[in-house]
Amino acid sequence: MNGGEALEATATVPPEEQLGSRMGITVTEYDPDRVVGTMPVAGNRQPYGLLHGGANAVLAEQLGSIAAALHAGADRIAVGLELSCTHHRAATEGTVTGVATPLHRGGATATFEIVITDERGKRTCSARLTCVLRDKPPAN
Repeated sequence: MNGGEALEATATVPPEEQLGSRMGITVTEYDPDRVVGTMPVAGNRQPYGLLHGGANAVLAEQLGSIAAALHAGADRIAVGLELSCTHHRAATEGTVTGVATPLHRGGATATFEIVITDERGKRTCSARLTCVLRDKPPAN
């Protein structure tokens, strides 16, 4: 199961209604040890023209959640428990890239580091996401 299939299997709303789609996030690589995605700066800026810190948080949670869903498997879901982001430098144009890698993959929780960089490869944000892993609710 790839990351997209893992999320589609548990999604209750269509992709066009999900925040990641509205932010222009594209997931480019799914692997149990690494999930990679991009997001445009345009359309995701704060009033001063910088990439909004909340946009970084959305990218980090999207990638970390996919990684957690891959770890959880088809019969379980991953739900965000804690997200922290440190913003190191501003991105003002182009595209940022996030890479999620595991810090801990257990039976009840999974934690991932998400490093976001600009087009020059400079780190713009470091994030950490912990998800709780739960049994998939029964279908209605």
